[in-house]
Amino acid sequence: MPVKALEPAQLCQRCDPTQFDFETTAELDHLTDFIGQPRAIEALDFAVGIRQKGYNIFAFGPEGIGKGNLVRKTFEAAAAGDPLPSDWCYLQDFERPHRPWALELPAGKGIEFKRDMEQFVEDLQNVLPVTFESEEYQNRMQEVREALNDRQEAALGELRAQAEQVELAVLRTPAGLAIAPVSDGEVISPEEFQNMPPEKRESLEKNIADLQEQLEKMLINLPGWQRELREQVTDLNREMADIAVGGLIRELMEKYAEHEQIVEHLKAVQADVVRNVREITEEGDPAQYPDLPGSRGTRAALSDGGARSTLRRYQVNLLVDNASTESAPVVYEDNPTFQNLLGRVEYTARMGALSTDFNLIKPGALHRANGGYLILDARKLFQEPLAWEGLKRALRSEQLKMEMQGQVQSFISTVTLDPEPIPLKLKIALLGEPHLYYLLMEYDPESRELFRVASDFDDQMDRDSDSQMLYARLIGSLSTVHDLRPLDPGGVARVIEHSSRMVSDGKKLSIQMNYITDLLREADYWAGEAGHEVVTAEDVSKALDAQIYRSDRIRERFQEQIHRETVLIDTEGSQVGQLNGLAVYQFGEFAFGRPSRITARVRVGKGEVLDIEREVELGGPIHSKGVLILSSFLGSRYSADRQLSLSASLVFEQSYGGIEGDSASSAELYALLSAIADVPLKQSLAVTGSVNQYGRVQAIGGVNEKIEGFFDICQSRGLDGNHGVLIPDSNVQHLMLREDVVQAVEEGKFHVYPIETIDQGIELLTGIAAGEPDEEGEYPEDTLNGKVQARLARFAEEAEGDKSKHRDESAEEQEGGQSTKEQTEQKDES
Repeated sequence: MPVKALEPAQLCQRCDPTQFDFETTAELDHLTDFIGQPRAIEALDFAVGIRQKGYNIFAFGPEGIGKGNLVRKTFEAAAAGDPLPSDWCYLQDFERPHRPWALELPAGKGIEFKRDMEQFVEDLQNVLPVTFESEEYQNRMQEVREALNDRQEAALGELRAQAEQVELAVLRTPAGLAIAPVSDGEVISPEEFQNMPPEKRESLEKNIADLQEQLEKMLINLPGWQRELREQVTDLNREMADIAVGGLIRELMEKYAEHEQIVEHLKAVQADVVRNVREITEEGDPAQYPDLPGSRGTRAALSDGGARSTLRRYQVNLLVDNASTESAPVVYEDNPTFQNLLGRVEYTARMGALSTDFNLIKPGALHRANGGYLILDARKLFQEPLAWEGLKRALRSEQLKMEMQGQVQSFISTVTLDPEPIPLKLKIALLGEPHLYYLLMEYDPESRELFRVASDFDDQMDRDSDSQMLYARLIGSLSTVHDLRPLDPGGVARVIEHSSRMVSDGKKLSIQMNYITDLLREADYWAGEAGHEVVTAEDVSKALDAQIYRSDRIRERFQEQIHRETVLIDTEGSQVGQLNGLAVYQFGEFAFGRPSRITARVRVGKGEVLDIEREVELGGPIHSKGVLILSSFLGSRYSADRQLSLSASLVFEQSYGGIEGDSASSAELYALLSAIADVPLKQSLAVTGSVNQYGRVQAIGGVNEKIEGFFDICQSRGLDGNHGVLIPDSNVQHLMLREDVVQAVEEGKFHVYPIETIDQGIELLTGIAAGEPDEEGEYPEDTLNGKVQARLARFAEEAEGDKSKHRDESAEEQEGGQSTKEQTEQKDES
């Protein structure tokens, strides 16, 4: 039965605007739910609901389908019912300064504690100077000094009394204390001393030596007395500092009495202030005489940089502040580097050296999302060094341990901090393409334990009257959200038709929202240019035409090569072993079809079909598979009881790049059958479709682009009613052809034929019946299959004749050799 060309209505699944009962999309209710993703939504709800370790999410699907929006919306809905997470602070550990300790506080309490400690430091700067400038402190300090002076004077007075009894005096000189003889209260000059009688001079020298020894003993005791003075001053300073700080600390301890860790920290702060009061208040060389400075020095040290580094240790590093948070956090980290995820310790340069303290610990996205939800882009995460491994360590240990990236890689060796780890509890969603998910599951076994939930996003949904109405609401919602003009029913219908075209299926709709949103934006622009208040079908078509025009320069160049016959494509007449195949080219987001000439040559051989593309390594494995199927088809149909004695070659003429896919295998088979039967094929027809070993034509991709590619060439040369394309019957449901193609079909100038079997196609291409085999598997001679079978039989006979001739020649050679051998033996006997 001859194949009937498709009707115009079958070439494009139109959307009837009259089914919509609204004037514009502005009248429609806003669509709040995501459409077309029931599987992904169920997976997300499950992952959010289960509170077990490792049930994090990998949401995968094509770009632009709203993965991030749906994941964020799901997380935000769950976060609204979750408890507020805690605040986290880092505080100085005075016993181990290199290991700050983490403090967990209720939400909002962290900023309050931070401000209280800042006020404490400010009050400390005021209280300490007042304390050490007070009259009480000065009096007590004076008492300590006078005690030392009295002690020194008493010892010196005793020494002077002894000296007077032996006519000696203790004198103060620029070089220190000295002992000299006196007479009548006057110091004796050296000349007078030398003129004394020897006995008296010797007596004075002995007394001077005795007193000198006592003076040395007194001077030896002097450092001990000064040390006692310093200890007394230190005790006094600590006593006064304890009094000064005690009141401030008691107020804080009363306020935070319910928080035992804060109370213990405040005690440690008080002890540290008392212990380091000299460092806090002293300005200048700490080794100088231990006398605390007066008001100017103390205030300068506290208000300037003298004690700032010391006072920093009493501050609070509020790492995570949830004071203004109304629900559990939902965080999206756009730049998931190692430090942006896990936090970092910053450094300051001082006198050529790097230094740090706990105040320079900075949080990462995991800290901010702790107790809530974190969203990451998988591709960006995998591209950052160490980020993926760091994230896995944190999830496995359920702890946030601060590490320097340089130290992890052993690039840096310097003094740093080792902050106490913070417990980690959150839900993470990775967003990525399907191949990233499958590669990760295949090559990283640990990821399976950490991301147990796969949320698979689809890029299309079923198309029916209900879904079209939902789509209209979606279009209206997108227009409202992006502040665009509303669409009338015609504009909505045109968008729906293009949505089906995007997925190459008249029974499906695309849900890749980024492309639909772009189309609405551009249609809104053209509506504005035309002065329309609403977007019409004309505006949408204009936007689509403009998109194509911006992208189809290469397509125009390809078509120009065909028009100028640089690339040879026949669209009229008939040729043996030559046919127009169809291919799709993809450049970025723009795809188009282009015809290619396929030729076949046959001769007697060993049953091989030579794929020239494969031989020169231009054919991919799938294309090569399709060619091998042709050999199987020919052998099983035409040479089931004899050897296939055929040698054939197939080639895509003027093809200079790689060829992949099996969508041309039916065209290659038609060319082979034509060459074998020596029957010409109509060049006004082009063919696409793969074929199996039984001659069944199978569906292929890009059917719309392929038909339109051949149509454009034929239209430019002039349509005469004979042009058309043969497509697999199973691809009819995928047709969403351009309006001009449908119009040409309606006018009878172009045709699209649905083909189920090779026999149907070959009849159309040759005008000769394919023929059916009889009981013995023989085809009628006047059919195309009969011609093929007869030609192959002749090939087989020729091949058999060649073999017989070769066998006869071999036998004659052997007989000739045997005769020569016998003659030689007889001659030897003679």
